[in-house]
Amino acid sequence: MLVLTAVAALGGLTLLLATGLIVANRRLYVEEDPRIDAVEEMLPHSNCGACGFPGCRPFAEALVAGEALPGKCTVSTEDGRAEIAACLGVDVGAEEKRVARLACAGGRNVARNHARYSGHPSCRSAALVAGGGKGCFWGCLGLGDCEQVCDFDAISMNEHALPVVSEALCTACNDCVEICPKDLFSLHPASHRLWVACKNLEAGDELLEDCDVACTACAKCAMDGKGIIEMQDNLPVIDYSSKHGSKHGAKHATKKPIERCPTGAIVWMEADGTIVRGDAAKPVVRHSERRAAAT
Repeated sequence: MLVLTAVAALGGLTLLLATGLIVANRRLYVEEDPRIDAVEEMLPHSNCGACGFPGCRPFAEALVAGEALPGKCTVSTEDGRAEIAACLGVDVGAEEKRVARLACAGGRNVARNHARYSGHPSCRSAALVAGGGKGCFWGCLGLGDCEQVCDFDAISMNEHALPVVSEALCTACNDCVEICPKDLFSLHPASHRLWVACKNLEAGDELLEDCDVACTACAKCAMDGKGIIEMQDNLPVIDYSSKHGSKHGAKHATKKPIERCPTGAIVWMEADGTIVRGDAAKPVVRHSERRAAAT
């Protein structure tokens, strides 16, 4: 008898809860706009976050809600953005493409290692062992964590174990920024062509004993780029809000700061990936690994 009572009570409670859930579902259900699915299908499904949303689905919801414009998706093609705009009856909008920039040019052919790291092949692991063994404490360790974490094949390691970013493939997903133990990557609008390819915070020509392309804090670029560049912590800092871009047509406000740099630590980055160094920079001709100095 007790068993039957317990079963009946449990069955009644289950029925009551199920009925409550059905009623709540009917009364609280919010019908989703079918355009969200349609817009999501038009997006590239990269879920990179470059648009400022955590994925393509949330971005599609924002587009349908009128909280964003298709132009914020810099990964999609021009035709793809136009298709979304036509579907929603809105303007495409404009958003400048952002790309990852590397603040180091110290590949193995120009930068010395003082110790040979032997262990798990990862920059993060190497950095835990006396900073990785590189002569320049701030320099790229060259083990390719950034290449491995990039889901868009936008980063490749060159023959000197230095990461190279493809602007065409980069989605500004921020993964390389987060994984680099030396904090050498940052995201910038593609129009930021003037670039300091060094993060060394020391000063003096003795730095060249460890890296041929190190910034020695000579400040020539700051003198030639007044109003554009100022020295902070022994490094040039570029004010990108000033007229430094080639679209302004003034060479003295664009490439002039790179011309007298003796090491080529400050460069001009062309849209096709070509890196332009100033005339005063010593040409890099070594292709073999630069050996550690004798002790």
